[in-house]
Amino acid sequence: MKSIYVEFFSERDLYQAYMPFLKNGGLFYKTNSRFELGTEVMLEVSLPDALEHAEVKGEVCWLTPIGSQSGTPAGVGVSFVDDPELVKNQIEKYIARFLNSSDPTLTM
Repeated sequence: MKSIYVEFFSERDLYQAYMPFLKNGGLFYKTNSRFELGTEVMLEVSLPDALEHAEVKGEVCWLTPIGSQSGTPAGVGVSFVDDPELVKNQIEKYIARFLNSSDPTLTM
């Protein structure tokens, strides 16, 4: 299982990477590395102003290749599979004011 460390410095960055349309939540991770759909990963997530990172087991469910026509950065979407630290809930508290926004994100 591959480990991925992702750090968010602002609520806006977190909003742009969060994938609320997934049942258990998920995050988009900017990377030029190649991943296959279904790859299991361990996300180490550092939320804005957090003193420690949280870990979430996930699975690659979205691929944005290098040179995407939409101008979106290359990366992968990771759906949360095992979230013992309730990272999804923490994220949604951080970005509550953005959830109904029409601002573009890195996913949909």
